Amino acid sequence: MLVSGQLSIGGWTASLCLLASVSTLFTPAVSVKEHDFKKCDQSGFCKRNRAFADQVIATSSWQSPYNVQSDSRSFKDGQLHATILKTINDNGDTVRLPITVSFLQSGVARVTVDEEKRQKKEIELRNDSKARKERYNEAEQWVIVGGLALDTEAQVAYEDKSQITVKYGPSSAFEAAIKFAPFGIEFKRDGKTQIRFNDRGLLNMEHWRPKIEQPEPEKQEGEGEASEDEKKEEEPKEAEKKVEAPKGEDQSTWWDESFGTNTDTKPRGPESVALDISFVGFEHVFGIPSHAGPLSLKETRGGSGNYDEPYRMYNADVFEYILDSPMTLYGSIPFMQAHRKDSSVGVFWLNAAETWVDITKAKDSKNPLALGIGAKTSTHTHWISESGLLDVFVFLGPRPQDITQKYGELTGTTAMPQEFAIGYHQCRWNYVSDEDVKDVDRKMDKFKIPYDVIWLDIEYTDEKKYFTWDSHTFPDPISMGKQLDSHGRKLVTIIDPHIKNVDNYPVVTELKEGGHGAMNKDGNLFEGWCWPGSSHWIDAFSPAAREWWKSLFKYDRFKGTMENTWVWNDMNEPSVFNGPETTMPKDNLHHGNWEHRDVHNLNGMTFHNATHHALVSRKTGELRRPFVLTRSFFAGSQRIGAMWTGDNQAAWDHLHASIPMVLSQGIAGFPFSGADVGGFFGNPEKDLQTRWYQAGAFYPFFRGHAHIDARRREPYLAGEPYTSIITAALRLRYSLLPSWYTAFYRAHVDGSPIVKPMFYTHPGEEAGLAVDDQFFVGDTGLLVKPVTEEGKESVDVWVPDDEVYYDYFAYDVVVAGGAKGKRVTVAAPLDKIPVLMRGGHVFARRDVPRRSSALMRWDDYTLVVSVGKEGKVGKAEGELYVDDGDSFEFEQGQYVHRRFVFDAAEGSIVSVDAAEDKDKGVKEGEWMKKMHGVGVDKIIVVGAPASWAGKKEVEVESEGRKWKAALEYTAAEKGGKGRAAFAVVKKVRARIGADWRVVV
Repeated sequence: MLVSGQLSIGGWTASLCLLASVSTLFTPAVSVKEHDFKKCDQSGFCKRNRAFADQVIATSSWQSPYNVQSDSRSFKDGQLHATILKTINDNGDTVRLPITVSFLQSGVARVTVDEEKRQKKEIELRNDSKARKERYNEAEQWVIVGGLALDTEAQVAYEDKSQITVKYGPSSAFEAAIKFAPFGIEFKRDGKTQIRFNDRGLLNMEHWRPKIEQPEPEKQEGEGEASEDEKKEEEPKEAEKKVEAPKGEDQSTWWDESFGTNTDTKPRGPESVALDISFVGFEHVFGIPSHAGPLSLKETRGGSGNYDEPYRMYNADVFEYILDSPMTLYGSIPFMQAHRKDSSVGVFWLNAAETWVDITKAKDSKNPLALGIGAKTSTHTHWISESGLLDVFVFLGPRPQDITQKYGELTGTTAMPQEFAIGYHQCRWNYVSDEDVKDVDRKMDKFKIPYDVIWLDIEYTDEKKYFTWDSHTFPDPISMGKQLDSHGRKLVTIIDPHIKNVDNYPVVTELKEGGHGAMNKDGNLFEGWCWPGSSHWIDAFSPAAREWWKSLFKYDRFKGTMENTWVWNDMNEPSVFNGPETTMPKDNLHHGNWEHRDVHNLNGMTFHNATHHALVSRKTGELRRPFVLTRSFFAGSQRIGAMWTGDNQAAWDHLHASIPMVLSQGIAGFPFSGADVGGFFGNPEKDLQTRWYQAGAFYPFFRGHAHIDARRREPYLAGEPYTSIITAALRLRYSLLPSWYTAFYRAHVDGSPIVKPMFYTHPGEEAGLAVDDQFFVGDTGLLVKPVTEEGKESVDVWVPDDEVYYDYFAYDVVVAGGAKGKRVTVAAPLDKIPVLMRGGHVFARRDVPRRSSALMRWDDYTLVVSVGKEGKVGKAEGELYVDDGDSFEFEQGQYVHRRFVFDAAEGSIVSVDAAEDKDKGVKEGEWMKKMHGVGVDKIIVVGAPASWAGKKEVEVESEGRKWKAALEYTAAEKGGKGRAAFAVVKKVRARIGADWRVVV
C-alpha cells in the first residue's frame, strides 16, 4: 500500500525474505570467505533501500516524498541554499533536510544534504552512548585539499515556483536544473542532459526518530504464553503507533544488527542515505575500486553475465579474494565515471561509511518512440551509504582528462615518488634473517638481476611487536642496511596498526597512557585479536596519536633502521581477526566520539597518512620523500604513497584480473598501484611466473611477493630459460625508468593515469570502451598487451586509431596505418612481451644495465623516436622530466623538464624547455650541477625517412656550439610489413638539460 510520501514495504519484504531463505536450500555451498562477508540482504540498511527501490520502480504512480520548500531557497555567489521537506506520514508531518548546491570555479558542482535535527543535535542517543549526534561531516577535512572556490559568475538562468536553473562552468556551458516537487536535479552540458539525481525517486535519508520500546503485555491469571505468530497479530499499543514509520516497515535492524557472533548497537538508530544517479545516454560506467572484475562495471540486478549483488565498498581483509565479483576488497574510492563516444562525466560520492552501489542499464524510456534502432542506453545507479551526509560532486567533462584533472584538484594528485620506488621490489613473507637478506642481495647481483628494494614481513619483529627486531634472526639490522645501501638499495619493513597488548612493551604502554587507541562503544580502550594476539589499535584520527606515532620512527627510537629504511602499512582496513567481517565493530569510537561506522573507509588512509608524516619527520632537516605502501585506501590516499591489490593467487585468472584492477585504480585517481607478481598464495608454474614478471614490468608499482608457505621464487631460482627471460623483463623496466618517472610527474601535475585504458587515450572510439586488457604507458605511445593466458604465444591487439605501430624490440611494422578498430595478431613467444610503439611519439630511456636505479642516476639518455604514418612530413613529440628522485627540492625548481619535437620534413629533432612556469632565476643546487655532466648518448629514429639513406652524419647545435655526430641508417625490409627503416644518431653529446637541435 502506498501512503503519502511513503511506501508500505513490510509485507513485500517479508515475502522476499521467505523466498530468499527457501532458495538457499537449493544453492550449492560457496567458499567460506564469501560467508565471512555480508551480502546486501544481510546488511540492514542495504536491504531496506534495495527493497524500497524495487517497490518504487514497480509502482507507476510513485511520487518521491522529498520536496524543496520553495520559499526557503536563496542563491548568492555561486551557491544555492534551500530546505528539502521529507513527508513522513499521512498527517503531512515533515523532516527538514538543509541542502546546499555549490557551483565551483573548476566547473564541478557539489550537492550536500544534511538533516536539521541531527545537525542541531536535537536527538537522543540510546544506551547512554558517547557517540556524536550529528551526521558525520568531517570526511572533507581528510579528503578535499582544494578546488572548492565558488564560481561567483554562476547565474540563475530561469526560476519559478517549480524549479530553478543555474548556468555555470566554462563559458556557462553547464547548467543544473533543480526541480522542487519532487526534488531532483538535471545536469546538462551544452544544453544536453548528462546526469540526473532522483530521476527514479529513490532518494532516501533515514531521519532520526525515537525508539519506542514495546512493553511486555500483562498476563491474565492462568493465561498461557502467546505463540510468536499470535504476538505478531496483536494490535500495536498506542505508544507504538507514534513511531514515525510506515505501517509494517521492517524495523528489525534499525537499532541493533547481528552478523555471525557480533551484534552492532546503533545508538542513533537508522540513518542511511541513498540516491539514484542516472547517466543519460551512457552505456559504460567505470571506477569505484577496488573490485576484482572488469573495468567496465557490470549490472548488479541479475541476468546473463551480470551480478546479483551491488558493488560494495567496505574496506576489509578479504583472505584469498575471488574474481569477477562485486564484493568488497581492501580499499574503496567512491568515484564513478561514465563514458561514451566523445563524452565523459562523473560523480564522486563523498561518504566514508559502508556503501553499496547498484547498477542497471536500460534503453531510453523518456522517449518511447526512440526505443528502436538508434535508441540510447542509459545507466542507472543507486548509491546507498549507512550513515553520514549526502555529499556528491558532479563532473561534466567532456573529456576523460577533464574528469581526472578536476578530481585531482579536489582530492590531490599522486605524490611524486622517490625514483627507487618505481623500480623492482623483492618481497616475501618472510626473509628469515638478516643473513638471508644479504644472501638474496648478493645473488641478485651474481645473476645480474636489477632490483631496488627488499622487504621484510612481520617475522622480523620480536614476537610481532612493531618497532622491534628479533634478536636471534635479525641481530644486526644495521649491517644489513649498510650492505643494501652500498649499491643504492633500500629496505622496507612492515608496520601494522595493531599494537601487541603485552607487558614490558613500551609502545603499548605509551598508547594506553596517552589515550592513543581506538575505543569501544563504552569509551574504553578497544581490544581485539590480530597477528600478535591480543592487540590495541592506534586511532590515527587523533592529532595527539599522530604526533606520538611520529616519535616511534625516529632513528634513535626505531633502532636498526637507517636512511634507506622505508615502511609498509598492511592490515589497516583495519583487520581484526575476531571482529565482525574481520574488522572493527561499527559502534567503536574514534577521536571526537565519531562512531567507526561513520569513518570506516577512511581508517586505512588515516594510518597511512600518519606513517607518511612520521617518515618525513624522523630526522630534523632530512626532508626526503617518504615511501609507504598501503593495503587499505580511500579517496585522497594517492597523495600519500602506493597501494597493491592484496592477497591474490598464483593463477592465470588472477594475472588476467590484475590488468583491469590496476587500470581502474588509475582512472580513479590512485595510479601508483600494482599486484603481487607471481601471486601471493600458491606456487606458480614457471610459465606463469615468467608471464607475470612481463606484466608486472608494466605495473606502476612492481613487486614480487609470496606467502610464507609458498616456495622461494626469487628470479634466479627459476632456472633457464626462465631466469634470463625474467631478467630481460626487469631490465626493460629499468631501461624505461626515465619514461615511467615522467609519467608519474604527469600524474602528479594533472591527475592523469600512469597506465591508460583505451577509452582514456581514444575517447572517440566507442569500440574501445570495454577494452581492459591493453594500455598505453603515460604519453610514450607504448601500447602494451601482456600475455595472461596459459599456453598463449600470440595476442590480438585492438588498434584504436589509423596510426602506424612498430614492434618495440625489432622495429617491425605491425600496423602500417589504417587499421582503426581492428584486431591485429602479434606473436608473443614466452621470451617476448607484446609492446608496440605508436607513431608520433618520442620517449626517453637509459640503456646501460645497472643493479639499481641509484646506480643509473648519472647515466646518459637514449631518445627513441617513432615516426608517424605521414612519413616524410610526419612529426613526433614527447617529454622527459627528471629531478633528484629523493628530496622535495623539485618544488623549488630543481628539475629538468624537456620537450622533444621531431620533424621529418625538416629532418630535425629539437629539445626545448617544457617548464613554462619555471622561475629562470632558480639557483642551481648540487643535483642540478651534477646534471650538467649528463647528456644524450644516442637518438634512435624508427620509421626514418628514406631520404636519410646514405647519410653518415648529422649536425648538432647547442649552447652556442655546433658539432657533428655519426648517423647509421638501416633501410626498411621490402614488403611494407617487415622491419621499418631506422636510423641511429650516435654520441650526440648534448646536455640533457640544455636546448639543442639535431639536423640530418
